[in-house]
Amino acid sequence: MDLGLEKRRALVTGASRGLGRAIACALAAEGAEVVAVARNLERLKELAAAPTAGHGTITACACDLSDASAIDGLSDLLGRTDVLVLNTGGPPPGPAAETPDAVWSKQFEAMFLSAVRMTRLALPGMRKRGFGRILAVVSSGVVQPIPNLGVSNALRAALVGWAKTLASEVAGEGVTINCIAPGRIATDRVAELDQGRAKREGIELDQVQRESRAAIPAGRYGAAAEFAAVAAFLASPRASYMTGGVIRVDGGMIRST
Repeated sequence: MDLGLEKRRALVTGASRGLGRAIACALAAEGAEVVAVARNLERLKELAAAPTAGHGTITACACDLSDASAIDGLSDLLGRTDVLVLNTGGPPPGPAAETPDAVWSKQFEAMFLSAVRMTRLALPGMRKRGFGRILAVVSSGVVQPIPNLGVSNALRAALVGWAKTLASEVAGEGVTINCIAPGRIATDRVAELDQGRAKREGIELDQVQRESRAAIPAGRYGAAAEFAAVAAFLASPRASYMTGGVIRVDGGMIRST
Protein backbone atom coordinates (compact mmCIF):
# COMPACT_ATOMS: atom_id res chain seq x y z
CA MET A 1 0.00 0.00 0.00
CA ASP A 2 1.29 3.43 -0.94
CA LEU A 3 0.83 5.56 2.17
CA GLY A 4 1.12 8.83 0.28
CA LEU A 5 4.05 10.13 2.31
CA GLU A 6 6.34 10.89 -0.63
CA LYS A 7 8.03 14.28 -0.05
CA ARG A 8 6.07 14.92 3.14
CA ARG A 9 8.20 16.69 5.74
CA ALA A 10 8.44 14.85 9.05
CA LEU A 11 10.18 15.59 12.34
CA VAL A 12 10.77 12.75 14.80
CA THR A 13 12.08 13.37 18.31
CA GLY A 14 14.00 10.86 20.38
CA ALA A 15 15.20 9.45 17.08
CA SER A 16 18.71 8.36 18.04
CA ARG A 17 17.59 4.90 19.16
CA GLY A 18 14.66 2.62 19.88
CA LEU A 19 11.15 3.50 18.77
CA GLY A 20 12.05 6.97 17.52
CA ARG A 21 14.79 5.61 15.29
CA ALA A 22 12.48 2.93 13.92
CA ILE A 23 9.77 5.50 13.15
CA ALA A 24 12.24 7.77 11.37
CA CYS A 25 13.34 4.84 9.20
CA ALA A 26 9.76 3.78 8.46
CA LEU A 27 8.76 7.27 7.34
CA ALA A 28 11.87 7.62 5.17
CA ALA A 29 11.11 4.24 3.60
CA GLU A 30 7.75 5.69 2.55
CA GLY A 31 9.48 8.62 0.86
CA ALA A 32 9.23 11.24 3.58
CA GLU A 33 11.90 13.85 4.21
CA VAL A 34 12.66 13.16 7.87
CA VAL A 35 14.46 15.35 10.39
CA ALA A 36 15.69 13.13 13.22
CA VAL A 37 15.99 15.00 16.53
CA ALA A 38 17.74 13.93 19.73
CA ARG A 39 20.57 15.03 22.01
CA ASN A 40 23.10 12.45 20.77
CA LEU A 41 24.43 13.91 17.53
CA GLU A 42 26.81 11.01 16.89
CA ARG A 43 23.99 8.46 16.84
CA LEU A 44 21.87 10.76 14.68
CA LYS A 45 24.68 11.10 12.14
CA GLU A 46 24.97 7.31 11.98
CA LEU A 47 21.23 7.10 11.32
CA ALA A 48 21.35 9.79 8.66
CA ALA A 49 24.29 8.10 6.91
CA ALA A 50 22.66 4.67 6.80
CA PRO A 51 20.89 3.73 3.57
CA THR A 52 17.10 3.98 3.72
CA ALA A 53 14.75 1.35 2.36
CA GLY A 54 12.82 3.82 0.18
CA HIS A 55 13.22 7.17 -1.55
CA GLY A 56 13.09 9.35 1.54
CA THR A 57 15.87 11.06 3.42
CA ILE A 58 16.93 11.47 7.04
CA THR A 59 18.70 14.58 8.33
CA ALA A 60 20.24 14.84 11.81
CA CYS A 61 19.38 17.69 14.17
CA ALA A 62 20.73 17.74 17.74
CA CYS A 63 18.47 19.40 20.30
CA ASP A 64 17.80 19.17 24.02
CA LEU A 65 14.01 19.25 24.19
CA SER A 66 13.97 20.02 27.91
CA ASP A 67 15.35 23.46 26.97
CA ALA A 68 12.57 25.82 25.83
CA SER A 69 15.01 28.10 24.01
CA ALA A 70 16.38 25.14 22.05
CA ILE A 71 12.86 24.30 20.89
CA ASP A 72 12.35 27.93 19.84
CA GLY A 73 15.40 27.44 17.63
CA LEU A 74 13.46 24.80 15.70
CA SER A 75 10.57 27.17 14.92
CA ASP A 76 11.29 27.56 11.18
CA LEU A 77 11.74 23.83 10.80
CA LEU A 78 8.57 23.03 12.73
CA GLY A 79 6.63 25.55 10.69
CA ARG A 80 7.32 23.46 7.58
CA THR A 81 6.61 20.10 9.22
CA ASP A 82 3.71 17.97 7.99
CA VAL A 83 4.25 15.05 10.39
CA LEU A 84 5.38 15.62 13.97
CA VAL A 85 6.28 12.57 16.05
CA LEU A 86 6.59 13.37 19.75
CA ASN A 87 8.75 10.69 21.31
CA THR A 88 10.68 11.23 24.53
CA GLY A 89 12.98 9.00 26.52
CA GLY A 90 11.56 7.26 29.55
CA PRO A 91 12.08 8.82 32.98
CA PRO A 92 13.90 7.05 35.81
CA PRO A 93 11.90 4.18 37.33
CA GLY A 94 10.63 4.43 40.87
CA PRO A 95 7.46 4.50 42.98
CA ALA A 96 5.18 7.52 42.73
CA ALA A 97 5.12 8.06 46.50
CA GLU A 98 8.88 8.58 46.78
CA THR A 99 9.57 10.77 43.76
CA PRO A 100 10.95 14.20 44.79
CA ASP A 101 9.69 17.48 43.37
CA ALA A 102 12.88 18.07 41.39
CA VAL A 103 12.37 14.88 39.38
CA TRP A 104 8.71 15.70 38.69
CA SER A 105 9.64 19.19 37.48
CA LYS A 106 12.50 18.03 35.27
CA GLN A 107 10.49 15.26 33.65
CA PHE A 108 7.44 17.50 33.19
CA GLU A 109 9.62 19.84 31.14
CA ALA A 110 11.17 17.03 29.11
CA MET A 111 8.16 14.78 28.58
CA PHE A 112 5.13 17.08 28.59
CA LEU A 113 6.00 20.72 28.00
CA SER A 114 8.39 19.84 25.16
CA ALA A 115 5.46 18.25 23.28
CA VAL A 116 3.21 21.24 23.94
CA ARG A 117 5.86 23.70 22.79
CA MET A 118 6.75 21.85 19.60
CA THR A 119 3.12 21.36 18.67
CA ARG A 120 2.37 25.03 19.23
CA LEU A 121 5.08 25.89 16.69
CA ALA A 122 4.02 23.27 14.15
CA LEU A 123 0.25 23.77 14.20
CA PRO A 124 -0.05 27.12 12.35
CA GLY A 125 1.65 25.74 9.26
CA MET A 126 -0.35 22.52 9.36
CA ARG A 127 -3.61 24.45 9.63
CA LYS A 128 -2.64 26.75 6.77
CA ARG A 129 -1.77 23.81 4.52
CA GLY A 130 -4.86 21.83 5.58
CA PHE A 131 -2.78 18.79 6.48
CA GLY A 132 -1.02 17.70 9.62
CA ARG A 133 -0.26 14.57 11.58
CA ILE A 134 0.83 14.70 15.21
CA LEU A 135 1.72 11.43 16.91
CA ALA A 136 2.61 11.14 20.58
CA VAL A 137 4.42 7.98 21.65
CA VAL A 138 3.12 7.15 25.11
CA SER A 139 3.02 3.79 26.94
CA SER A 140 0.68 0.97 27.86
CA GLY A 141 0.93 2.54 31.32
CA VAL A 142 -1.66 5.14 30.28
CA VAL A 143 -4.24 2.34 30.20
CA GLN A 144 -2.89 0.08 32.93
CA PRO A 145 -0.23 1.63 35.22
CA ILE A 146 3.10 -0.19 35.19
CA PRO A 147 4.60 -0.96 38.62
CA ASN A 148 7.62 1.16 39.59
CA LEU A 149 7.09 3.64 36.73
CA GLY A 150 5.25 6.32 38.67
CA VAL A 151 6.52 9.33 36.73
CA SER A 152 6.00 7.72 33.34
CA ASN A 153 2.47 6.57 34.18
CA ALA A 154 1.45 10.04 35.37
CA LEU A 155 3.05 12.26 32.75
CA ARG A 156 2.22 10.10 29.76
CA ALA A 157 -1.41 10.00 30.93
CA ALA A 158 -1.34 13.80 31.08
CA LEU A 159 -0.03 13.82 27.50
CA VAL A 160 -2.98 11.69 26.41
CA GLY A 161 -5.44 14.12 27.99
CA TRP A 162 -3.78 17.05 26.24
CA ALA A 163 -3.69 15.25 22.88
CA LYS A 164 -7.35 14.23 23.04
CA THR A 165 -8.39 17.79 23.90
CA LEU A 166 -6.31 19.30 21.11
CA ALA A 167 -7.52 16.71 18.59
CA SER A 168 -11.10 17.93 18.94
CA GLU A 169 -9.99 21.52 18.40
CA VAL A 170 -8.24 20.95 15.05
CA ALA A 171 -10.01 17.92 13.56
CA GLY A 172 -11.95 20.05 11.09
CA GLU A 173 -8.77 21.57 9.66
CA GLY A 174 -7.14 18.43 8.29
CA VAL A 175 -4.93 17.90 11.34
CA THR A 176 -5.11 14.63 13.27
CA ILE A 177 -3.60 13.92 16.67
CA ASN A 178 -3.17 10.40 18.00
CA CYS A 179 -1.25 8.63 20.73
CA ILE A 180 0.51 5.31 20.16
CA ALA A 181 1.03 3.06 23.17
CA PRO A 182 3.74 0.42 22.92
CA GLY A 183 3.71 -2.69 25.05
CA ARG A 184 6.83 -4.79 25.50
CA ILE A 185 8.81 -3.78 22.42
CA ALA A 186 12.39 -5.07 22.20
CA THR A 187 14.29 -1.81 22.67
CA ASP A 188 17.17 -0.68 24.86
CA ARG A 189 14.66 0.97 27.22
CA VAL A 190 12.73 -2.27 27.79
CA ALA A 191 15.98 -4.18 28.25
CA GLU A 192 17.02 -1.65 30.92
CA LEU A 193 13.67 -2.03 32.70
CA ASP A 194 13.94 -5.82 32.63
CA GLN A 195 17.45 -5.67 34.06
CA GLY A 196 16.28 -3.24 36.72
CA ARG A 197 13.48 -5.55 37.82
CA ALA A 198 15.82 -8.53 37.93
CA LYS A 199 18.22 -6.63 40.18
CA ARG A 200 15.46 -5.19 42.35
CA GLU A 201 13.79 -8.56 42.96
CA GLY A 202 16.97 -10.63 43.05
CA ILE A 203 15.98 -12.92 40.19
CA GLU A 204 17.54 -13.89 36.88
CA LEU A 205 16.97 -11.71 33.82
CA ASP A 206 15.77 -14.77 31.92
CA GLN A 207 13.00 -15.27 34.49
CA VAL A 208 11.85 -11.66 34.09
CA GLN A 209 11.68 -12.08 30.32
CA ARG A 210 9.86 -15.43 30.55
CA GLU A 211 7.24 -13.94 32.87
CA SER A 212 6.80 -10.94 30.58
CA ARG A 213 6.34 -13.11 27.51
CA ALA A 214 3.83 -15.26 29.37
CA ALA A 215 1.67 -12.19 30.01
CA ILE A 216 1.55 -11.32 26.30
CA PRO A 217 -0.98 -13.32 24.20
CA ALA A 218 1.36 -13.06 21.20
CA GLY A 219 3.97 -14.84 23.34
CA ARG A 220 6.86 -12.53 22.47
CA TYR A 221 8.20 -9.01 22.65
CA GLY A 222 7.35 -6.85 19.67
CA ALA A 223 9.87 -5.54 17.16
CA ALA A 224 10.47 -1.81 16.83
CA ALA A 225 9.74 -2.08 13.11
CA GLU A 226 6.26 -3.47 13.88
CA PHE A 227 5.51 -0.48 16.06
CA ALA A 228 6.93 1.94 13.48
CA ALA A 229 4.71 0.49 10.74
CA VAL A 230 1.63 1.54 12.72
CA ALA A 231 3.11 4.99 13.28
CA ALA A 232 3.77 5.39 9.55
CA PHE A 233 0.16 4.56 8.74
CA LEU A 234 -1.17 7.05 11.31
CA ALA A 235 1.16 9.67 9.85
CA SER A 236 -0.24 9.19 6.37
CA PRO A 237 -3.20 10.64 4.46
CA ARG A 238 -4.69 7.13 4.62
CA ALA A 239 -5.45 7.69 8.32
CA SER A 240 -7.39 10.91 7.73
CA TYR A 241 -10.44 9.75 9.76
CA MET A 242 -8.49 8.64 12.82
CA THR A 243 -7.93 11.25 15.50
CA GLY A 244 -8.07 11.62 19.27
CA GLY A 245 -7.23 7.97 19.78
CA VAL A 246 -4.82 5.85 21.78
CA ILE A 247 -3.69 3.00 19.56
CA ARG A 248 -2.03 0.09 21.35
CA VAL A 249 0.73 -1.96 19.76
CA ASP A 250 1.26 -4.57 22.45
CA GLY A 251 0.57 -8.08 21.19
CA GLY A 252 -2.70 -8.14 23.12
CA MET A 253 -1.05 -7.51 26.48
CA ILE A 254 -3.61 -4.90 27.63
CA ARG A 255 -7.09 -6.35 27.33
CA SER A 256 -9.20 -3.40 28.47
CA THR A 257 -10.55 -0.75 26.10
